[in-house]
Amino acid sequence: MMITKTFGSAVYGVNASLISIEVNIVKGTNLYIVGLPDNAIKESQHRIESTLKHIGYDMPRQRVIVNLAPADIRKEGASYDLPIALCILQASKQRRLENLEDYVVMGELALDGTLRPIKGALPIAIEARAKKMKGFVLPIENAEEASIVNNLPIIPVKNIEEAIAFFAGEKQIAPLVTDTRELFATTVDHYALNFADV
Repeated sequence: MMITKTFGSAVYGVNASLISIEVNIVKGTNLYIVGLPDNAIKESQHRIESTLKHIGYDMPRQRVIVNLAPADIRKEGASYDLPIALCILQASKQRRLENLEDYVVMGELALDGTLRPIKGALPIAIEARAKKMKGFVLPIENAEEASIVNNLPIIPVKNIEEAIAFFAGEKQIAPLVTDTRELFATTVDHYALNFADV
C-alpha cells in the first residue's frame, strides 16, 4: 500500500486555506478521519463506500486512515468526499491516478457517484492560483463561478467516473475559460435591482 495525497480547501467567509488530504491503508479495519473533521466529513465513509461499489470498485477492508492537515483547522462540509475517494482508489492500487498531488479537488458525492455542488468555489480557486496549483477539479455546476479566476485550469466533472478518467489519463477534459473582460462589458449596466421598482 502507499500513501496518497491531494489537496482540498477550507473556506472561512471570503477566504480559503488549502487542506492537504492524505490517505494511508494499514493493517486493521474501519476508516478513520483525523484532523478536526465535522460530522458531515465523518459521514463521508458511507457515501464513498456506496459510490465505489456502484461504479465497480471495493472499499478496502483494511484500516483506512485519512489525514486532513493542518490538524488545527476545523474542516466542515461534504465537499471532501471526492478527493478522499480518489485517494482511497490510488492508495489501494485499484486505479493509477496521476498528479493528484498537483490539483485541488472538491465535490460532494451522491450515492451513485454523481457530484453535487460545493460552496466557496471562487475563494478556493483564488487560493489554488495563489499556491500555484496545476488546476482545480470540481463539480460542473461550480465551474463557471471558479473560472472567473484567470490563469488556473478549471476542470469540470459531472461524476467521480469522469474525475477518475481524467487523472488516469483516459479522458481529456478541456478547462472552462471565462473571458472576464467580456463578461464585465456585457453585464456592467445590467442590475438585478432598480430603484424605479422601489
